[in-house]
Amino acid sequence: MDGFPAVTSLSSNSACILADLRCREELTKTTGFVSGEKQKAGFTGGFIGTPADMVNVRMQNDMKLPPVLRRNYAHALDGLLRVLKEEGIRKLFSGASMAASRGALVTVGQLSCYDQAKQLVLGTGLMTDNIFTHFVASFIAGGCATVLCQPMDVVKTRLMNSKGEYRGLIHCLSDTGKLGPKAFYKGLVPAGIRLIPHTVLTFIFLEQLRLYFGIRVVAAT
Repeated sequence: MDGFPAVTSLSSNSACILADLRCREELTKTTGFVSGEKQKAGFTGGFIGTPADMVNVRMQNDMKLPPVLRRNYAHALDGLLRVLKEEGIRKLFSGASMAASRGALVTVGQLSCYDQAKQLVLGTGLMTDNIFTHFVASFIAGGCATVLCQPMDVVKTRLMNSKGEYRGLIHCLSDTGKLGPKAFYKGLVPAGIRLIPHTVLTFIFLEQLRLYFGIRVVAAT
């Protein structure tokens, strides 16, 4: 049960990737419109997953706090219910703007970078369209997505874990900026360890579905 928020967050992101790929096939081959669909899918997934993401952040950070300041959620559902009861429904969506924007960037980064990386790898003539090519392209895409979204991830985490010390998004950005540019990339390596395998598995499974079940994926032009 404690892993439920993390699973929810990853699942919403994967669902948005697959939904966006479906939009490519059914709606258009126009680059600008497809890019817009990526952003919409990622933004929607990020917003919907905000409550679970917030509880996930709090539960992970709890052990760093002194015992008197710990929230001590029994499990994920307990965390959601306690936030709703003690802090109100608005607090469940604390950091939603950053979570949604991060979701959009992650989705755009994964899809766009995967397309480009796959084309570059195939363009070398050294590799064919096989599972190893999919692995290399998705690994690159995961790295790009991690770098793109890490600043928003840092701000989102600060907002979700705050106990009222920030007046809003701008205040949080300003406070983080005072620590220097590197502060926005704190935790980049753990973030990559989390997101890159997720990206690799998502695209490898997608390509296998396309290959064996005839799902046509239209590449961005």
